Amino acid sequence: MVITLFEPFRAVFYTPFYAAHALDAYGAEGVDVRMVTAGAEATVSGLIDGSTDVSWGGPMRIQYTYDQQPDCAVVSFCEIVTRDPFFIVGREPRPDFLMSDLMNIRFGSVSEVNTPWLCLQEDLRRAGLDPARVRRVEGHTMAENGTALQAGDLDAIQIFQPFVEQLVADGTGHIWYAAAARGATSYTTLSAVKGTLQSKRDQLARMTRALYRTQKWLHGTDAPAIAAAVAEFFPDLHQETLAACIKRYKALGLWGVNPILPQDGFDRLQASGLSGGLFKSGAPYEACVDTSLAREAIEADPPSM
Repeated sequence: MVITLFEPFRAVFYTPFYAAHALDAYGAEGVDVRMVTAGAEATVSGLIDGSTDVSWGGPMRIQYTYDQQPDCAVVSFCEIVTRDPFFIVGREPRPDFLMSDLMNIRFGSVSEVNTPWLCLQEDLRRAGLDPARVRRVEGHTMAENGTALQAGDLDAIQIFQPFVEQLVADGTGHIWYAAAARGATSYTTLSAVKGTLQSKRDQLARMTRALYRTQKWLHGTDAPAIAAAVAEFFPDLHQETLAACIKRYKALGLWGVNPILPQDGFDRLQASGLSGGLFKSGAPYEACVDTSLAREAIEADPPSM
């Protein structure tokens, strides 16, 4: 039986998922997984309407869905990206960056998805600052903001890889802040509805073991080798740049060492959605996280890929 897996969009911070396919980790665990690029919106709606069995994406969207549909029964069961993959990159070096530095500049925030800004505005609040006072330029893509930074129309922008490495390499950009440095912020998990988790438990258990084996491989392999393994998923990106992206993400602890979604990472993400007004209450950890398959995978202790 084929398991359909929805991918929201192609991104370097999703490298472990691509590595699982490149290494045939799913095949090694005896499960047939078909990956479909479906768009961020479909990663939750597709679970509910039955278009897919499993998706990967952000628990923030799941929290929002629980606010709108309390009976949606979507659960996250295998965490892969355990920290925030976004950066603040500025035109000038700022090695002693403080959150207050954002209050008097022209700042381009991410428009493609809302979680990066929601998490950053929570950082600002915890620093005692009002996010509404940021001179935030909204509505432009990360690529457009990169061009604006190069042109001097923005002082700093919020972006992920590979834009970071590309701007640093050409001398235009300087890293001010890596959001991963704040610590656990659950960013990307495998999710399914509870009914699928029960009816296809064996296949999803195999998927979880496959990703755990991939996690072991990822943490035991250097960035150039990882880049070579997943290069087919990024045909327009130079492999050396891809390796640099992966190296930086690894150094920041972006990817979890096991598939358990920790409560502190969930809580930080939920706090960001609440303070940013995305949802009114969301759902408690116990309602939308199931760690049983992750714990079974850890106990089984399968070998690295």
